[in-house]
Amino acid sequence: MLIENPKVYSNTEVDSIFFRPSFCGKSAEEMGIHVIYNMPMPTTVQVFANKRRVLEPFESGWSGSATNKPMQVTIAMNRVKAESSYSAEDYFSTVFELITNSSDVNLGDLTGTELEKAETELFRKAIAKEIYATMWFGDENGEFYSYDSFNGFLPTLIRTAVDNGTSTNYQIVQEKPAKTAVQIFRDAWDNASGTIRTLASEGNLAFYVSSDVYDDYQFYLDENGTNSAYVDMQSGRQKLYYHGIPVIEVPITGANLDSLGSFCLLTDSRNLVLALNTASSPENEVRMWYNPDEMENRQRAVFLAGTAIVDLDLVSGYIVTSY
Repeated sequence: MLIENPKVYSNTEVDSIFFRPSFCGKSAEEMGIHVIYNMPMPTTVQVFANKRRVLEPFESGWSGSATNKPMQVTIAMNRVKAESSYSAEDYFSTVFELITNSSDVNLGDLTGTELEKAETELFRKAIAKEIYATMWFGDENGEFYSYDSFNGFLPTLIRTAVDNGTSTNYQIVQEKPAKTAVQIFRDAWDNASGTIRTLASEGNLAFYVSSDVYDDYQFYLDENGTNSAYVDMQSGRQKLYYHGIPVIEVPITGANLDSLGSFCLLTDSRNLVLALNTASSPENEVRMWYNPDEMENRQRAVFLAGTAIVDLDLVSGYIVTSY
């Protein structure tokens, strides 16, 4: 296989090569959200917090009603595409770097398989990075910033609060609270609904925070003066927790976010859903080819993506925005 030969991947290959390694299993757990993949269309997710009464005094006959049927949220899925291109110079400085890092590669006899593996790995990482950023900051209307392929969690929360004029548990503010990270976490817990507190025992709660809040909490732990704090400061911390609840950093550096700044959100990880679909349409594909007119290698992926916040009442905290 030569560089110039086009490479078109089937739905099965798109699934196994480009998406499952980044969004299934351990990779999905590390993102700290609920990922559903290749579900039948329309894509739905079950409401996990039961707010319906199912226990009643005994009496003969059937006393249930339609309100006791399983509740579902439908996720709006958008057809999106990811595209990139490399000039000959860029191609050799990026794709070939991945190949030459292997000790057993013979640069005088590169096979098509090695080239394809390096090129697909590069594109897979680029797709995963863009999906992650859009998952949090995507805004179809472009009111808050430029990621506009599908709606993400933060713009959905902001728009809901603006449209309603108020929010019970989370707040939209103009400036970051003049408080330490620990005080911010405490406020989020104090303002949380009773349902959030009830879900704490199930072990799925998490604080989703911007880098400034995450760093502030790191510095707080460093200054504790204990032996364990000293060891952590030397070797680093794999994960942060506040009262047993994971603290997950959502980096926004380089995302061109002009009006989204600091944030801290306490919610159940099952409440934040990313849905991806590479199988429900024949138009979904990943293709790589060489364009001789422009002398560049091009890559394109077409698939369906969308997000949903299952229950807005299960979110506590704040988001800073200049909107």
